[in-house]
Amino acid sequence: MHIVLRSLMLFGLLLASSAQADIDNAALSHTEDGRNWAAWGRTFDEQRYSPLDEINRDSVSRLGLAWTYELDKVWSVSSQPLAVDGVIYIAVGYSEVHAIDASSGQTLWSYDPQVDPIKMRMAWGIRGLAYWKGRVYVGVQDGRLIALDAKSGELAWSVLTTEAGDNRYITGAPRVFNDSVIIGHGGADFGYVRGYVTAYDTATGEQRWRWHVVPGNPADGFENAAMEMAAKTWSGEWWTSGGGGTVWNAMTYDPEFNRIYLGTGNGSPWNHKLRSPGGGDNLFLCSVVALDADTGEYVWHYQTTPGESWDFNSTMDMVLADVQIDGAPRKVLMHAPKNGFFYVLDREDGALISAEKLGKVTWAERIDLHSGRPVEVPGARYENGEALIWPGSAGMHNWHPMAYSPDTGLMYIPTREMAGYYNDEGRDPRQWKMSADDPMGLKGFFDDIPTTAGGSAVLAWNPLTQRKAWEVETPGFSNGGLITTRGGLVFQGRADGRFVAMDDRTGEELWTHQMGVGTQAAPMSFSVNGQQHLAILAGWGGSQMLMGSLTAQHGWVGRNHPRRLLVYRLDADAALPAAPKPSRPSAIDDTDFVIDPAQAEAGKALYFRHCAICHGSGVVAGGYAPDLRASGIPLTQAGFTAIVRDGGLVSRGMPVFPEYSDEQLQALRHYIRQQARHQASAWDDLKAAWNFIVLLIKMKWASLTG
Repeated sequence: MHIVLRSLMLFGLLLASSAQADIDNAALSHTEDGRNWAAWGRTFDEQRYSPLDEINRDSVSRLGLAWTYELDKVWSVSSQPLAVDGVIYIAVGYSEVHAIDASSGQTLWSYDPQVDPIKMRMAWGIRGLAYWKGRVYVGVQDGRLIALDAKSGELAWSVLTTEAGDNRYITGAPRVFNDSVIIGHGGADFGYVRGYVTAYDTATGEQRWRWHVVPGNPADGFENAAMEMAAKTWSGEWWTSGGGGTVWNAMTYDPEFNRIYLGTGNGSPWNHKLRSPGGGDNLFLCSVVALDADTGEYVWHYQTTPGESWDFNSTMDMVLADVQIDGAPRKVLMHAPKNGFFYVLDREDGALISAEKLGKVTWAERIDLHSGRPVEVPGARYENGEALIWPGSAGMHNWHPMAYSPDTGLMYIPTREMAGYYNDEGRDPRQWKMSADDPMGLKGFFDDIPTTAGGSAVLAWNPLTQRKAWEVETPGFSNGGLITTRGGLVFQGRADGRFVAMDDRTGEELWTHQMGVGTQAAPMSFSVNGQQHLAILAGWGGSQMLMGSLTAQHGWVGRNHPRRLLVYRLDADAALPAAPKPSRPSAIDDTDFVIDPAQAEAGKALYFRHCAICHGSGVVAGGYAPDLRASGIPLTQAGFTAIVRDGGLVSRGMPVFPEYSDEQLQALRHYIRQQARHQASAWDDLKAAWNFIVLLIKMKWASLTG
């Protein structure tokens, strides 16, 4: 009898374990179950709110490091981990996936999709995973979507979601619902791209539907009525440059309406007057678009930036909630795109409820609540040749996710403040053609970005009153995404290397831990063995590499400093592995090298096209890639050729450029040597300040004269 009972008990435990692992629509709708963090936003509503409260305002002082997982061989760790049934899943670098025991920190399995680094010319890194019914789904930067067995890491299926050789690539997290997995792509900043999203069968990888964001060539016919409608908002031959509209980050599933909401991206090229020379809103760029989740059919849209011309993506996260407005319940979608406004939309029909500025916004006065359109400031579209506006293309809120607490009713947003300079000098719509040298239709920016150029904060925002509740300044310009918990806490990893817990009511810092390196990644919380845990990836890499001194100021050098997963719980006291102190590289030079100004100018254009994205604006490295001013490799033509053209460091993440001639490589060396010898002076600062004042005067004059 005892044997039978014991067998039944073991069988029951196996069934319970199996049920826990069965992440499906019901599990991702169950907001009160905090054991797992099984999706990019934890649950379908993407509130990034954990109902766990063991770690709270009173107990957080006891929070300690349980263990770390070192990732020495990867270059980017910007993603948010998942946790399902005591296993943590992370995606790092070129979509390499690791499964780790959450109690011990031991590797269960790893999967490398074998991305060819020779074919990859940018290094953003992957930002998230999806989990569904025992499988892990990851978008690979080279355009593949793959499904892995969650227990073994074995490949279940793989599909190419893009077209071989095109400009599309994947950095965002897939979303899963109704046995479908959906993925978009990026690439509209680098050349011809027509954006789309694709839904696949989770079991087989078979394509279920695809929806294009912008219309193609009318002569080829339109895929659906939505594209035919959208084409009426474009002019000229927009399809020759692709149009843009990539869905590279935000997608939110709404089980109540069975809809998927897409946050769509910028135009290709950025410059509206070149992309659509006769004007027009250019649907569905920079919009929130609702589609039927099963068929991909268009339901409604709201465009945040009609006729966008500033890279004002709406690909930032979209949060769902049920709230009381004017005494009546409303099902709302909350959204803070790059353009600096916070939007509250009705999920049923996309109607605008409210929109207000989160901070310094100068391109538009306000959002007209009747028409739903921005009231733009004259001159903001650089119609007079140039413009300086807030925010710039980095956005007031970027991809780093915000979090919503149903306890406080506040949205917690990682914000930025930095101006954007736009200039389309010499570009005539009648003659301009997109090229590798000018994919955006704008004059390039070549200089270093100083540490004073921008700042950041955590902003607690009341979406009902559209007013600030509190605000806390954060270090530098680019910090991690946020989560909030029932314990009354808001967590964030920061650029200065600290993992911080704040009081969700006041912003007061209640706890901090030094991670040994800065991060942009968002944390997450889960429970294992009845204990609440927190996990976060830390490491310097990703989009901040482009920002020169603005992001180099923290002193993290990716190849010197760690990339790691850190896991915390109450009363843990593991030691943090040693790491180098922050440092800044010193430029070296060959005094016998004679700089040719003409060659340096030619090298500047080449550097901007291919090198700045990793090695930093003005040859001031922002963190991960080496600072070429301090590298001995460019000192000789032979050494430089061996690395840049012959692929000598491909194994360490350095792309190869076989198309570069000896003359082009020499021009690059002249530009690097020029920048190595450049010393910013008080006079440079004065000139920069004067140019800034002149731009403001020009903008003011334009607004007065119309």
